[in-house]
Amino acid sequence: MTVHPFIEAEKQEGHSVKRACELMKVSRTAYYARRSGPPGLRAVRDAELTVQITEVHMKSRGTYGAPRVHAELKREGAGCGRRRVARLMRAAGLQGRHRRRRHVTTTPDPGAALRPDLIVRDFQPGRTGLDARWCGDITYVPTEEGWLYLATVIDIASRRVVGWATADHLRTELVADALTAACRQRRPTRPVIFPADVPSLPPG
Repeated sequence: MTVHPFIEAEKQEGHSVKRACELMKVSRTAYYARRSGPPGLRAVRDAELTVQITEVHMKSRGTYGAPRVHAELKREGAGCGRRRVARLMRAAGLQGRHRRRRHVTTTPDPGAALRPDLIVRDFQPGRTGLDARWCGDITYVPTEEGWLYLATVIDIASRRVVGWATADHLRTELVADALTAACRQRRPTRPVIFPADVPSLPPG
């Protein structure tokens, strides 16, 4: 039984060829001489599988990792192990891409009354003075302790953030705290229009 395929496999896994040759009592000169010769059956099969793996990966638009590529090859009748697929994908520089699920921050409230759109979807700056029209936004940031939600209040005329608040929840007080911060920061001397859409936050 030849030991060269074992040494080649160790090399593919990133291990030392020198150490593998010492363990198998084979000189590195003999190993490299055999390696530079005609490719063996395993090397030929690896090359064929790499072509198939690349085709499956491209058809998935680069989203499939080793498990799904292996499952697809199995459906096509290609006999190979999952670890072999993973090894060949690493050698070819192929990896899967996880699609992040959209995180919903607001949900429609079927019982909410429709409110007039006082801004009329006009978010162009300079139409009015400062602190006449504000708008808001909510975003979320993944942290080691879970989701952190950020509510901001933006002055439409200046496009500047005039108030913000963070919390580990999406209750109504998150937006209320951001509005309170904006009022404390800007101290408006006249009523400010702040649109409220039908989608709403969970009640506090």
